[in-house]
Amino acid sequence: GTGFNEYVKCIAVQFDGKILVGGYFTSYNGITENRIIRLNSDGSKDATFNTGIGFDNTVNSIAIQSDGKILIGGNFTSYNGIVENRIVRLNANGSKDTTFSTGTGFNSSINSIAIQTNGKILIGGYFTSYNGITENRIVRLNSDGTKDATFTIGTGFNSLVNSIAVQADGKILIGGSFSS
Repeated sequence: GTGFNEYVKCIAVQFDGKILVGGYFTSYNGITENRIIRLNSDGSKDATFNTGIGFDNTVNSIAIQSDGKILIGGNFTSYNGIVENRIVRLNANGSKDTTFSTGTGFNSSINSIAIQTNGKILIGGYFTSYNGITENRIVRLNSDGTKDATFTIGTGFNSLVNSIAVQADGKILIGGSFSS
């Protein structure tokens, strides 16, 4: 078909082979799809993934948990018309997972989400606070969306975190435009 009308920022393949795509686009093959869509392996839209009106701004990162739930981060402030400050967790059908509570969320964009083997969620981006508490561009969340207080990073990073990866030995790699 005609594909996306704007740029794609992230892609994640689910365990069943379906493909989640996020970015700044507002349509796929001429049909409204606000910044997220799930495709079948042949590129056709998966009609079982219902996102309603979708996101109001860019989706930068998608991570799939071992239970199949989907973490979405970006520069959006709403999902399907409900306030969601830059992070939301979706169920497999595209509905919001209400067991994931992020309070007031992040004050600026999320660029990267990585899930550790223990289920903890690493978040990196341009933000300087989470839930009104200072968190300079990196934070780790528990599986319910609360901040993991055992993850201490001191003053954090002095600039943008673009990428987070977890090594097999559990060590965390972080890339971005920071110098400290």
